Amino acid sequence: MLAAVILAAGASARMGSPKALLPYRGRTFLEHLLEVAQHPRIGLTRVVLGAGINHVRDKIKLDPASIVFNADWRQGQLSSIQAALRSLPREETEGMILFLIDHPLITAPLVRTLIEQFDESGKPIVIPAFHGRRGHPVIFRSSLYGELLAASAEVGARAVVWAHAAEIHEVPTEEEGVVLNLNDPETLKRALGAT
Repeated sequence: MLAAVILAAGASARMGSPKALLPYRGRTFLEHLLEVAQHPRIGLTRVVLGAGINHVRDKIKLDPASIVFNADWRQGQLSSIQAALRSLPREETEGMILFLIDHPLITAPLVRTLIEQFDESGKPIVIPAFHGRRGHPVIFRSSLYGELLAASAEVGARAVVWAHAAEIHEVPTEEEGVVLNLNDPETLKRALGAT
């Protein structure tokens, strides 16, 4: 079983409103990611919230068991990854597929391909790559949970990726969404105008 972890704890300062609630094809970013994370191998979901948690919960019906509140969201992305990991029944999961709320323009077929490659390759890290550029979502095998929990906030999860550089399985994709970081209104407008 895999866990789907969606990181949506940040303040969205540059965007001006919670990225989890931004509209995309008739739903919100968060609802879209929850939908593409539906897969037979994904047995549980965690949505990590921090700034604006009440606003997001008021607008989107979430299973309370799926919500992880990261009180340390100001410490950055790694703190949300660690909060999610601490909430998981780690002995029951083979790995986690990590979605970022500011990388929402991905599809269910991409997620399916990443999971298939995770199962077939046996590698500890599976990463999509658009024309040679690595992106998201990333799958981390459960054998790396301890390293993620021990990583330093200064470097974050990248330290674990670098430590296992020779064991990464890259999955080429034509989905540019894996590398599109929608952090401000201008980038969002350009990206949605192209979809």
